[in-house]
Amino acid sequence: MSESGVRVRFCPSPTGNPHVGMARTALFNWAYARHTGGTFVFRIEDTDSARDSEESYEALVAALRWLGLDWDEGPGVGGPHGPYRQSQRLEIYADVAARLREAGFAYHCYCTPAELDGRREAAMAAGRTPGYDGHCRSLDESQVAGYRAEGRSPALRLAMPDRDFTWDDLVRGEITFAAGQVPDYVLVRANGEPLYTLVNPVDDALMRITHVLRGEDLLSSTPRQLALYDAMATIGVGDGTVPRFGHLPYVMGEGNKKLSKRDPESSLQMYMANGYLPEGVDNYLALLGWSLSEDEDRFSLAQMAEAFDISRVNPNPARFDLKKCTALNGDWIRSISAEDLTRRLIPFLADAGLVAAEPTEAQRDLLRRAVPLVHERIETLTQAIPMLDFLFVDDARFAIDPADAAKLVTTDTEPVLRAAREALAGLPEWETDPIEDALRAALVDGLGLKPKLAFGPVRVALTGRRISPPLFESAQLLGRDRTVSRLDAALASLVG
Repeated sequence: MSESGVRVRFCPSPTGNPHVGMARTALFNWAYARHTGGTFVFRIEDTDSARDSEESYEALVAALRWLGLDWDEGPGVGGPHGPYRQSQRLEIYADVAARLREAGFAYHCYCTPAELDGRREAAMAAGRTPGYDGHCRSLDESQVAGYRAEGRSPALRLAMPDRDFTWDDLVRGEITFAAGQVPDYVLVRANGEPLYTLVNPVDDALMRITHVLRGEDLLSSTPRQLALYDAMATIGVGDGTVPRFGHLPYVMGEGNKKLSKRDPESSLQMYMANGYLPEGVDNYLALLGWSLSEDEDRFSLAQMAEAFDISRVNPNPARFDLKKCTALNGDWIRSISAEDLTRRLIPFLADAGLVAAEPTEAQRDLLRRAVPLVHERIETLTQAIPMLDFLFVDDARFAIDPADAAKLVTTDTEPVLRAAREALAGLPEWETDPIEDALRAALVDGLGLKPKLAFGPVRVALTGRRISPPLFESAQLLGRDRTVSRLDAALASLVG
């Protein structure tokens, strides 16, 4: 046990790609554990063999590591309550299920899906609340024998006590479910596969979880779990600890609808692939229901952990705004050093084929000198690729954007390109200021052009685009030979 005794868990199912709602839940649990000096348990709920995958499991582990959310117990770390993958704990669940039935807290249910649907429809037609009606609670031996003779395999249901269930929610205050509001529910399928409704509370009890922070969508399962905790305490599963619950607000998307896994902005992989900083994503996820203070939107994981107070989580739905997330990420990029940004850009440049996975010293030096040109201009790391690729692509592969060429590399701009070429070819000192002076003298003073008309064709010829880092600095980084060569190539390809 930790010094504070607080034990929280994050227990996703490895189905599909990790999403931002999942990451927000992990973040709040991690912050609560770190703030209280407690223990953060990472557990994988992979008992659904039809949907779980090893690929998704590995993506979950990678996502938490990318976010910087370290765990005290779990996969790769171990701990006193392992294993931490439910697929490796099936014997435990089978034992608990058998003991619950033997003690009278659970019973076999032989109802078929068709029968359940029929009774549900009848209840709705009669104006009653649909839900399991306890049909199999008190079967006699002859009825059981009849069902078995038909070849039916029973599911296992928990017999819900006939009483109210009330708890003091850490986020929402006192919540009560009245007696009879929650029907008997299935713990184990007829094929013997344990369900979330059993395995989650069993693991919480055996792993001595003290606080459960999870999404609002799971609020209605809390009275079921409270009933199961009581039953498990009676049969000696766990130490009798009943966790305190806190249900985090929904994360909403466009149209004021709950953010779905199908929404592009919900995919955590999208942020990783598009060059968001983990600091920026952590920061924005924290703002989905919590804040450091009213006037401070940007803060680190360490600052969040120091200040996190679960009672300050807003229970109202939080809207995910991709533009705000991206803008905040841009603030984070601007806050890191040029050296750090250089290091973080290398994998993206390598993926684009612009530098080696382990760049040469010449590539590293060029990137270090180029980073100041984009540091204030990007909101994601991938935005730097089209801004910097002209520096790293060799001249044989260099190409001008056709749309920009059609506008600025034409017979009309030939005098501009030729004057620029002549002004730069014999420049004795290849530095930013002399380059600017030479181009201004040749194009603005010599040809009488406004700067926009003077420098636009030169920018396209050198960088391949109308939008690029500053022109004079770009030419300086390209070097005299490559600059003149690109001007020559542009002149040779003039569009009539």
